[in-house]
Amino acid sequence: MNFSLAVRGVLITAGKNSIYYKKAPVIIFGLLFPLFMFISFYLGREVDVAVFFPGFLAMTLFFTASALGPLITPWEKQAGTYERLLSYPVTIGTIVAGDALAGALFGGVLSVMVMVTGIIFLGTAVTDVIFVSIAMLLGSACFSAMGVLMASTSSRTPSNVMMLSSLVRFPMIFISGIFVPLSQLDGALLTLSYLSPLTYLVDLLNAGLGGNSTLPAWLDILVLLLFTTVFMGVANMFHRRNLAKGN
Repeated sequence: MNFSLAVRGVLITAGKNSIYYKKAPVIIFGLLFPLFMFISFYLGREVDVAVFFPGFLAMTLFFTASALGPLITPWEKQAGTYERLLSYPVTIGTIVAGDALAGALFGGVLSVMVMVTGIIFLGTAVTDVIFVSIAMLLGSACFSAMGVLMASTSSRTPSNVMMLSSLVRFPMIFISGIFVPLSQLDGALLTLSYLSPLTYLVDLLNAGLGGNSTLPAWLDILVLLLFTTVFMGVANMFHRRNLAKGN
């Protein structure tokens, strides 16, 4: 397959996936959950919302970008449209990239809207536009790829994939510097935090929005790129394996 045909296939697949943006699980886990988590943590506590905002923005991007990927493949396998898609001149890699692009666009656009709202109404200061831009791009790509990876199980039932997704995503928000800064973590919790890609997104957004970053920005960027590459590579491998097994 030539490059132009592959790019066209990715764009068409991503455009097709826009029909899932309004699905109830995507709205609940992608939009409502991070909002309720923010409200429950903020209310009744003397927390400067402008200081806490980078973590909230990271959590929003994390959930919105990773909300779509776990559901596309199970829904299509259940409806029988996944096999029809494979009959077109596309490859597994094209489909995976299209699914990831759809999730990244969904998460990126909504998170930019949240960021603009924070700047206007909360007085959030953007101290480094480059860091914020890179964080938004890499974060949306990384967590969309993670969502696609979660969909690479052999299950055709969306609820099973969502259960796996919840088991992975929910613990990550408590060890990634959103509610408790990295500087206040130690021992096993600190070690676990460095294994979470969300940690590096939070740290990079802190660097770009005037917060207290712990790690060098170049390291945050490098690790996010590494996680994105690994997630996409493993997702491709698992999807190919499932296709070979007829799952």
